[in-house]
Amino acid sequence: MSDPLIRACDDYVVLEPGKPEQLLSAADTLTWLSDWLRSLDQLPADLRNQPTVQAAAQRLLDTACDLEISPGMTLQWFAVRLEPPAN
Repeated sequence: MSDPLIRACDDYVVLEPGKPEQLLSAADTLTWLSDWLRSLDQLPADLRNQPTVQAAAQRLLDTACDLEISPGMTLQWFAVRLEPPAN
């Protein structure tokens, strides 16, 4: 996600295999990613240099939109902008 406007978004749609889509806040998405990273046997190679799991999750949030958790099973997240209701 190289567009700085995307990083300003406060909400994400997250997709897990076999589950309905969820709308999460940025903080909840970071927690969701951290929990998934903790469940892996080992971090992906490009995240192993991060000092903490939370830092690895933040890097994913800033630079990617998917994570393969097992062969053929991928998590996805997409930044969304929620518009305020029209008055």
